[in-house]
Amino acid sequence: MDFSLSPELQELRQRTKAFIRDKIIPLEGDSRQTHHGPTEEFRKELVALAAAEGLVAPHVGTEYGGLGLSHVGKAVVFEEAGYSLLGPVAMHIFAPDEGNMHLLEAVASREQKERWLRPLASGATRSCFCMTEPAPGAGSDPAALATTAVKDGNHYVINGTKWFITGATGAAFAIIMAKDEDGNATMFLADMDTPGIEIVRQMDSLDHAFAGGHGVVRFNNLRVPAADILGEPGKGFRYAQVRLAPARLTHCMRWLGAARRAHDIATAYALKRDVFGSKLIGHEGVGFMLADNEMDIRMSRLSILHTAWTLDQGARGTVESSMSKVFVSEAVWRVVDRCVQVLGGQGVTGETLVSRIFNEMRGFRIYDGPSEVHRWSIAQRIARNGANW
Repeated sequence: MDFSLSPELQELRQRTKAFIRDKIIPLEGDSRQTHHGPTEEFRKELVALAAAEGLVAPHVGTEYGGLGLSHVGKAVVFEEAGYSLLGPVAMHIFAPDEGNMHLLEAVASREQKERWLRPLASGATRSCFCMTEPAPGAGSDPAALATTAVKDGNHYVINGTKWFITGATGAAFAIIMAKDEDGNATMFLADMDTPGIEIVRQMDSLDHAFAGGHGVVRFNNLRVPAADILGEPGKGFRYAQVRLAPARLTHCMRWLGAARRAHDIATAYALKRDVFGSKLIGHEGVGFMLADNEMDIRMSRLSILHTAWTLDQGARGTVESSMSKVFVSEAVWRVVDRCVQVLGGQGVTGETLVSRIFNEMRGFRIYDGPSEVHRWSIAQRIARNGANW
């Protein structure tokens, strides 16, 4: 493994860093950020800024307007984008759109790519991924999938309820996971204005960064043409892994950038704050917290790069992405929690961005599989293969 960066990737990292610093961070106080994400007007303005720099959806292939970044390339660029909570929105690399673009590139037909992927990759539209369901439906256990798809001539009739569907409000289309009559799962593509799709409500959540927030979506006899099946019938669970392994890792990349931002804010404060006769950083209780932050950030980056390298070699990277997801989600949470402590009163108020990052980051230990589920999966593998497999 060689993690040295090509001159081209170094230039792209610097260009992304400058874009976030000069164009995006000054907009972080914009009032068009709501409890359910930035307004669509604001999102489009942010995307236009990134488009002017050639930085929209850089992970997508050049055929669809992106830069065709490798997984290692994404690790470098997405971390810089995540330094501002608005960065991934502006560059159109936030969940669920980033993962949906990857899935469409890998699985969709040529006609489907032109209809749904091309406008999505440009940032003109948003999308949602409808898999998670309220109990007793599918959550961490996809086998509990309760939404059904019944064949009716050249169509499928879909019924069921999904929830915690990120970006549902305002999305142009959805990727829907439903159970076939034979018990297998199939993915379907459907425009959100199709009769039979109902956005029941938006859910209040700790995080406010995702465009469209998180919604409850109901399918009431939704008719989807068989031509709008994504990939092949019955392979929905397989395609979910095609999407989720890289998507877990891109979450890690973006939140690492946010953790770096919090660490920079706390460090700057510790370097200037006078208390008990010296700078705050001179007290071991604080200095050690910042040192631990440095180690967690460094180890997180190395874990991400290793998994990205594994994916770039053509491996599925399922285990590696699970390990990275658990380690990074818990490490960056420790980083931000320490930053709150270093900042004291400022850390629990809106005086700095750290309290916002704290709220935004808590969900990361749940999204794309809670830490406990990933640990359970790794433990099962140990039971089959022994230690250090």
